[in-house]
Amino acid sequence: MKKKYVVLGGGGSFGLHTSKYLLDHADPEKVISIGRNTPKLECFTLGVGDGDSRYSYHAYHVNYELDLLMELLDKERPDVIINFAAQGEGAASWKNSWRFFETNCVALVKLSEELMKRDYLERFIHIGTSEMYGSVDHATNEDEPIKPSSPYAASKVAFDMYLMSVHEHLKFPMNVIRPSNAYGPGQQLHRVIPKSIICGLTGEKLPLHGGGRAEKSFIHNRDLARAILMVADKAPLGKIYNVGPKEPTSIRRVVEMCADALGMPFEDLCEVTGDRLGQDARYWLDSSAVKADIGWEPEITWEEGLEEMVEWGKKYIDVLRGLSKDFVMRA
Repeated sequence: MKKKYVVLGGGGSFGLHTSKYLLDHADPEKVISIGRNTPKLECFTLGVGDGDSRYSYHAYHVNYELDLLMELLDKERPDVIINFAAQGEGAASWKNSWRFFETNCVALVKLSEELMKRDYLERFIHIGTSEMYGSVDHATNEDEPIKPSSPYAASKVAFDMYLMSVHEHLKFPMNVIRPSNAYGPGQQLHRVIPKSIICGLTGEKLPLHGGGRAEKSFIHNRDLARAILMVADKAPLGKIYNVGPKEPTSIRRVVEMCADALGMPFEDLCEVTGDRLGQDARYWLDSSAVKADIGWEPEITWEEGLEEMVEWGKKYIDVLRGLSKDFVMRA
């Protein structure tokens, strides 16, 4: 039986790649994408769903338009809801921290309480964050003590804990995926990989915070989307899964590989600047549980993923060169 999927936070890069993956691989009845903005420029939407009658995009804000959002959900009666909706960017969360809790916790709890009054939902998949484990010196599994090192991470922890409680006591049909840093074409330009690519293509210098010593784990958006569909199809309800590569990569090495993909010297791409407040030294996930339960592991290599990023940058460079590469806080 074909299913209806809703992708909340569907206007962002992760949501768009997930919607495309569902259209290409899930044989869905519908993929209903919902974001807080009207559709962005094509360099960010990538034409996902264009001309496909199974796809629709709707602009509703989970904080302020929950009534309108629920009207749409009640009309469509989705089988699976995938939630990317969040106030992101941990480094920005030291200021106006309440905004992160407003979206990442309070708004999502209100949504979940409304969903528990309905009978159509088979599974709610929440996309959490690896930042909740803080800086680590080993690969962390899902039972690792929680050590959020920013208000953003703390706000994400809060909703995870809520979902765990309502699944256990109220049987809310949920799963949580805690992914490593994901990247791919269409990603916002304040992120290190698209920022590196656009700087390289326009002759600007990338500011390399702290010399790029911090180590983070990266996967391609398409690998994350594949994990989401596998969890939707196969995973036991209530399970929480880390989703990431076996080893982390230093930010310096990531920028070096971006320079290689661009065919330019590393020294011409970046300049070292001071470190960011609260910068964690290493994010490193043990993803053995998701491999054991449903057989997922990353497939897309750095070479393949960065080649796609360069192709995307070159295709849209006339538009991208004029856009800001700074994070902008939004409600």
